Amino acid sequence: MATTMDVTDVEAVVRSDAALLEDDLAEFLDALTAPARAAVSVYDTALRRALYEPVADALGSKVGQQALPPTAGAPGGRAPLRPSMVYWAYRNYRGFPGEPESTADDLAVIRRTAVAVRILLKAAVALDDIQDGSDVRYGEPALHATHGTPLALNTGTWLIMSALRHAADPAVVDSLVRSVGSGFTGQAVDMSSRTALTRAELLAAPRATRVDFWESTAALKTGTLFWMPLDAAVAGLRVVKDDRLALDGAMRQLGLASQLFNDLTDFVPEFGGANTHEDFDGLGNRVFLELLDEDGGTPPAEDFKPYVLGHPKLEGTLLALAEEAVALKRAAKDAVHGVCRSERSAAYFDVTIERKGHLIDRLLAAVRQRSGV
Repeated sequence: MATTMDVTDVEAVVRSDAALLEDDLAEFLDALTAPARAAVSVYDTALRRALYEPVADALGSKVGQQALPPTAGAPGGRAPLRPSMVYWAYRNYRGFPGEPESTADDLAVIRRTAVAVRILLKAAVALDDIQDGSDVRYGEPALHATHGTPLALNTGTWLIMSALRHAADPAVVDSLVRSVGSGFTGQAVDMSSRTALTRAELLAAPRATRVDFWESTAALKTGTLFWMPLDAAVAGLRVVKDDRLALDGAMRQLGLASQLFNDLTDFVPEFGGANTHEDFDGLGNRVFLELLDEDGGTPPAEDFKPYVLGHPKLEGTLLALAEEAVALKRAAKDAVHGVCRSERSAAYFDVTIERKGHLIDRLLAAVRQRSGV
């Protein structure tokens, strides 16, 4: 579906929905921590330090995707806002302000779903940083770096249970439970790429097998982060099966595009920054898996960094994978536009997804420039 309209009015709705989500999240956090603010006993004080403060830190930091900048006079105008695909689903299937399909009951389900999804994403960050040994996330200390690994583990687990309880709607909870299971499954396989047995199997496998390993893992590990908000929302709205399947496929493509972006930024200083060349301890990176048998000599059993950085086909591989990421993102957007019920809905989706999507395009431009293409 084409989106040639002026999106100014759409962005106002995006901002209003995003501000509502921030208000709901603040209300959730305030309700949680209210008893702790009146703490008088040693137990109450310990609970505040060991749970409520780490939860507040987990929910209030490590923002991730670029936010909509503050705009004077707009909803939430004094703070950056992060749109949610949960609200895109609501607008697509129940309409924009003033349109007849919106109902108070549906909006209540969506509001709880959006908060639950945000909580789960924050829990994923806390646990992922422990699993990857990352002490910094988006320029801030990781939760386990500030509160210790035991408390960070407990906080992440508590957030998952809290999110499922907050969602309330049985169909939404069922969707979120499946998402959590998929995410943990993908994480398990990804971590296995750092073990001796899986590394040996990947080193001996043909390219097609290695790529299948990567795609299967990325679809679960990263694709779930895109799939979870939409599937939970459409479950709550009782959207028809055909649309759900189309959205599932599109989110899988976005997940693969995002994981390619993450893998490629290990090699591109403009995007990787201080983290460039650091995530080289396993065989989960797609670039490694592409280059293992591409005339670069015998790959090492342990230290892949010199082998990959000195590989004669490195630049060509980076370019091909950057092009693949852009193609996947475009295909995903086309698929979503195919189920959009209006140009306004398509524009809403684009505003939401391009917070990171534009970086995928910029990465391709950077790789082309360094390759001389």
